[in-house]
Amino acid sequence: MDAFFASVELLRYPQLKGLPVVIGGGRRKVDELLLDRYAGLPLAKIPIDAFPLLKDYVGRGVITTATYPARQFGVGSAMGMMKAARLCPQALVLPVDFDQVRRFSRAFKGIIREIAPLVEDRGVDEVYIDFTDVPGGQREGGRVLARLIQKSIFEATGLTCSIGVAPNKLIAKMASEFDKPNGISIVYEADVQSKIWPLPVRKINGIGPKSEEKLHRLHLHTLGDIAAQSREWLVDNFGQAYGGWMHEASWGRDDRPVVVESEPVSMSRETTFDRDLHAVRDRQELGAIFTDLCGRVAEDLRRKGYVGKTIGIKLRYDDFRTATRDQTLDHYTADAATIRRAAGQCLKRVDLGPRLRLLGVRVGKLAKLGEEPAPPAKGQVDPQAHAVQQHTPDLFADQPGG
Repeated sequence: MDAFFASVELLRYPQLKGLPVVIGGGRRKVDELLLDRYAGLPLAKIPIDAFPLLKDYVGRGVITTATYPARQFGVGSAMGMMKAARLCPQALVLPVDFDQVRRFSRAFKGIIREIAPLVEDRGVDEVYIDFTDVPGGQREGGRVLARLIQKSIFEATGLTCSIGVAPNKLIAKMASEFDKPNGISIVYEADVQSKIWPLPVRKINGIGPKSEEKLHRLHLHTLGDIAAQSREWLVDNFGQAYGGWMHEASWGRDDRPVVVESEPVSMSRETTFDRDLHAVRDRQELGAIFTDLCGRVAEDLRRKGYVGKTIGIKLRYDDFRTATRDQTLDHYTADAATIRRAAGQCLKRVDLGPRLRLLGVRVGKLAKLGEEPAPPAKGQVDPQAHAVQQHTPDLFADQPGG
């Protein structure tokens, strides 16, 4: 999907189309302020100068996505908003509406499945589609079906998407970025040398910044540079598995199938605070956030029909160190209070002296509700289970004298 989070906001505020807009930052207060100020006025009629500017943003949020006019200034996903403000101070800033995003995500995926049922879900805004055997799927190299998908999604939602059509997932992923927004790119196996090799090494999904840095030190800057090396040389420099994969990927080879059903390993929720918080001085605020995270994870589990028994936490300190702890219960749960108690116990095993910038809650070892594995036989102990001591005070509770 094209700038998905931003595009969902532009459906609400169409007057912002064509303008630099970034999505990210704090919680959804913008709508409330605008509605109060312009009560009775349709959202589409709210004047543009009423929206907050990125140059006035203060905090440590990161950008979820940006419209294409904002991207022209170098603004991109995962960039700190304060840094983005220096690059594009005139951009408008809106927070993420996760409920709306999830609703449109379900909608566009449902539309695709009606056309081509073999779909692999790759997150909120992206899928892989196998239409090898879909009637008409091979017409014009797949372009006809790709156009139908784009047209159907736009008519139903008002949103656009970009599609890459290729012999495998690796190249299709790359091709989907060739002609954004609302583009279709067809890449055949014979096109690898002309269309893939000239690309920078980071264009392959799987080569990150550290690998890029090492490749550059070895004077390899394009995918063609990698393809020119022998498998043995790449293995010597990057290891058996990664070097071998790098050789295959640079030649456009990928035999991974489209996986229609994929069970989640865990579900989690986390938030980065607008300011650093301390476990004692900001106990009440942290407690409210902690309870909310546990409740949201529990709701995710119930909505998707899962239960879990490994409860974990994630903390990021003000110096960017990260700490994680978890424990496994002797039973499965999707209950918010149970998750809260278990996560509270995990807090006792981390250093709560430094100030915190991020807090997260995770539930793992999932099972479908009603299909949980049988508990250990009487007299046996689950080696992964650790009972939750419910009587122990919660470190984030609002305690007298705290």
